[in-house]
Amino acid sequence: MTVPVPNDPDTGVSRLPFDSIYAHGFARVMAAVPAMRVGDVDRNVDGTIEAVQVAHDDDAVLVVLPELGLVGYSNQDLFHQTALLEAGVAGLDRLRAATEELMPIVVAGVPLRFGYQLFNTAVVLHRGRVLGVVPKSYLPNYREFYEKRHFSAARDASFDTVSLLGRDDVPFGTDLLFPATDLPDFVLSVEICEDLWVPVPPSTFATMAGATVVANPSASNITIAKAAYRRELCASQSARTFSAYLYVGAGEGESTTDLAWDGHGIVAENGTILGETGRFVPGGHHVVADVDLDRLIADRMRTTSFVDCARDHRDSLRYRRINVELGLPRGAVALRREIPRFPFVPGDPVERDERCEEVYDIQRAGLSTRLRATGIEKIVIGVSGGLDSTQALLVAVRCMDELGLPRTNVLAYTLPGFATSDHTLGNAHRLMTALGVTAHEIDIRPAAQQMLEDIGHPAARGEPVYDITYENVQAGARTAALFRLANQQRGLVLGTGDLSELALGWCTYGVGDHMSHYGVNSSVPKTLIQYLVRWVAEAEDLSEEARDVLGSILATEISPELVPGAGSGGSAGPHQLSEAFVGPYELQDLHLYSVLRFGYRPSKVAFLAHEAWRDPSRGAWPGLVPEKERSAYDLAEVCKWLRVFLWRFFETSQFKRSALPDGPKVSSGGSLSPRGDWRAPSDGTAGPWLAELDELIARLGLDVDRD
Repeated sequence: MTVPVPNDPDTGVSRLPFDSIYAHGFARVMAAVPAMRVGDVDRNVDGTIEAVQVAHDDDAVLVVLPELGLVGYSNQDLFHQTALLEAGVAGLDRLRAATEELMPIVVAGVPLRFGYQLFNTAVVLHRGRVLGVVPKSYLPNYREFYEKRHFSAARDASFDTVSLLGRDDVPFGTDLLFPATDLPDFVLSVEICEDLWVPVPPSTFATMAGATVVANPSASNITIAKAAYRRELCASQSARTFSAYLYVGAGEGESTTDLAWDGHGIVAENGTILGETGRFVPGGHHVVADVDLDRLIADRMRTTSFVDCARDHRDSLRYRRINVELGLPRGAVALRREIPRFPFVPGDPVERDERCEEVYDIQRAGLSTRLRATGIEKIVIGVSGGLDSTQALLVAVRCMDELGLPRTNVLAYTLPGFATSDHTLGNAHRLMTALGVTAHEIDIRPAAQQMLEDIGHPAARGEPVYDITYENVQAGARTAALFRLANQQRGLVLGTGDLSELALGWCTYGVGDHMSHYGVNSSVPKTLIQYLVRWVAEAEDLSEEARDVLGSILATEISPELVPGAGSGGSAGPHQLSEAFVGPYELQDLHLYSVLRFGYRPSKVAFLAHEAWRDPSRGAWPGLVPEKERSAYDLAEVCKWLRVFLWRFFETSQFKRSALPDGPKVSSGGSLSPRGDWRAPSDGTAGPWLAELDELIARLGLDVDRD
């Protein structure tokens, strides 16, 4: 249900509702292949109008149609027939009139004669107006194409405006951009078919000049393997230019005298194919996708070489801008795009296996290089029986295998404290034994008790005071032991803390899991670590005991085990549960990815998280999540934990991240190393982020616990 919202206090204009994609930087676009017949302009215009109506009804802001689609691409010498050209102009006028009450910008192909020259053009229409005419730049004249026989290229035009459909000042040229005044960062440019195939497509310059969406009305006959090549072209051009790229090829109805046509429509965004039509589909068909404009802008802003390149070519970036007021829908527009619940974990099983193998290779390579460089042959690691230390231990044994050193050179220590459960302690011992490392146990309770007595802490007298001092005394005792053991054994202390904990500040500064000689997990989020451990349990040649203990570790709730409770010292599992304090890692990792990778505003992060997690029956789940463990979060829960994330990430935890040990960057989602992806002041405030989120919470009337 759409939630009514007040007018924007700055503009007085009615805001878009939270449940509209247009409130969150998305644009719905369509690549359409209408039913057509070569030379039958009336039928072709009918099919085109029908496609535009479908786009309008679907709340799309752009529909792109095939090259010369109003008359047919395969007319050959019929392009020199006046009757066909005049029919094309009349059909264009009928299409223009039909768009008067429709929202989408329309990019339609038609041959147009100006003076003594005929041009292969894409005409841009909106709400009954001709916004501009873009001629084709590069005319193929090889193999089966002979366009120079019929058309002049854009460079041959000696004018920049034309007379068309009663207007004498219609902009003409390849230097046209079409920004939407009511949809920030939507800027359209157009190139035609072969323009993409050349070494420097016109869209390269258009995007450097500000275009974020590129339309390519194309013909492009089909031959064996050509469709795959088209996908590569569209995806790679969208990646190089940080743009959304819409390609539409001619389909059924074109002449098959010597060629065949498959009607291929593609929508790509920044290297990813968001959607594509079927091929060889009878009748009209289309593909719709929701493009994330914020993501494109974020990547351009962060990739400073994009701006440098634009500056180097500034003399080629003189574009005319024709503003368009779209007239966006004021009601709800549901997102038509799957938001991965686990952005760090690929949903496809094959891709997930490749990702897991690569993560291990990166971690192992980083650790191996550090050992070779220092001449150190032993690793000292604390093993808790939890996920993070398990992952680090698996990397350590792989490293020893690669270096040709015995696994016994991994000196593994489990260090039980006041709240360690028999369950996790048992798992730690079983894991060390199963992996063949040198296993030890050091009880830190006497050292921790002595420290509590030395500082006069009430817990030393048996009082149940379990404050942060009580917790950190234990964390410090563990770290002190590991570092002194490394001194004694001439080893390297291997860190176990992960990216999610660093983001939330859920680590003990300096004397706890924050500090090590080398942190292999520092760029690996908690959700990915869970999958890495599962992958090893399923994919590698392990003993039955090793598989069993890995399964037990995966089933154990995440805990620092520093505060005594029902599970302490007994057979039960952990008592102090991390996710009760910092939020569900599966949700917080999505928040982290959205903030760290793209810098999205909190309201958009909440929108995306709610889309991903509101209904466990929607969307794909990675195959290793049992159905009974598939969670759901309503919007109030999302906002509650997002608020926790923003406060901990932006205000309370940066000082820990500013003093991180070395560790390899693993994830494209980023790292928090002060020498890499994230450099921020330790004295910052979360004020702007919390204010934006709190305004959303108040506007929607959500009941959110802010403690």
